[in-house]
Parts: sequence; C-alpha cells; structure tokens
Amino acid sequence: MPLPDTMFCAQQIKIPPDLPDILKQFTKAAIRTQPHDVLQWAAAYFSALSKGEPLPVKERIEMPFATETTDAGLTPGFLKILHKQFSPQGTVNVATLQEKWKDLCLPEEQLNTLLQLDNFGEEVEWMKFLALGCSVLGKSLLSSMKHACEIITMDPEGGAASVPFETFSFLYSYLASIDGEIPEEKTEAFLHGIKQQADQQNGMVLLRNFVTQPSSTT
Repeated sequence: MPLPDTMFCAQQIKIPPDLPDILKQFTKAAIRTQPHDVLQWAAAYFSALSKGEPLPVKERIEMPFATETTDAGLTPGFLKILHKQFSPQGTVNVATLQEKWKDLCLPEEQLNTLLQLDNFGEEVEWMKFLALGCSVLGKSLLSSMKHACEIITMDPEGGAASVPFETFSFLYSYLASIDGEIPEEKTEAFLHGIKQQADQQNGMVLLRNFVTQPSSTT
C-alpha cells in the first residue's frame, strides 16, 4: 500500500535551535583538521562532543601537511590532539590509544612502530609516548624537544613555549636513553646548563633558550 502524500509547511518543520551552531562548529573543525576519512572522524567528533570529552580537532590547519599524501601520518597538530585527550590520565591503555589513533585516520603501522620503540605492556606512560611521537617529527634530539615544548606548553601560540624543567628533563633524558648513543655525562651536562637558565625563570625552560644551547647531544 503506497504511503499517502504528506504536505509540509514551514510551521510544521521544527529545526532544533542548537543545530545550526553545531553544524557550523563541526564544519570549521573539519576544515582545520583535514581528516583523511571524514565519516570516521565525524563519528569520533560527535561521540566526544556528546560525552564532553576533548574533541579530535586541530587548533589550526597545518598547511605544509595538507599537500602531502593522505597517509602522511603523525603531525604536530595530531599529536597535540592526542596529548589533550590523554595527558590528564598519565597512562593510557594500548587499546584506547589505538582507537583514538584510528579516529584521527592515522596509519596503524606508524603506531605499531612507535610502540615497539619501548617495552610497553598493555598500559603506556603517556609522556613517554609523547616523546617518541616528537622523535618522529624531529630530525634531531633538540628539534624533537622543540616539538614537545610547543605541544605541552600552556603559553599562547607564538609565545615562549615554556615548560617546567622537571618535564623537560624527563623527556630529554628519556629520548637520550632511547637513542642509546648519547653518553650519560653529556646528557647531564646539557641539562645542568638548562637548569641554570630555568632557575632564573621560576623553574621554567624557555624554548628560545635551549634551542641555542651549545651541545654535542643534538
């Protein structure tokens, strides 16, 4: 039996008052993030929105990466999203990390490679994984630390990208140990110089200070 024709008028169509703004913010987020799989990313976006969780959204579009192949992988913007999602927890279950990684449409093989760099079990210490992610982005130890500071800093974009010395020291020492070719005494000497500068800045390491620090551990 065919359905009867239904007539609608403007008065009958009710548009939820929040819908236009939700769609507007979603569109802006998609443009900034440039996900490879829009549908997969959209499902993660609205799931996080409904749960009040950090959204899988970049703070700004990363133009240098937008022209690369679609499977270009991890970028500073994507790593910053993951940091916002996981840093409050301290540790993260590997299965959850895999889920969030997939939500960002990042290649699974890249995640597996990162996890193999350390003897992680079912739980991953987030700051260690962050450091490993930065090592993929940087071409040297110091450039990796530059990425780390820019991701974890509370300073506004374009600021000093300051981070607590304890955090800087932990990340730098960890990456130096993973590298395996940097003598421990050189790591200690470098961090000693950084600490002297940090002591003059209320215990904070400023990005502009350490990137010019002379060291053979770069």
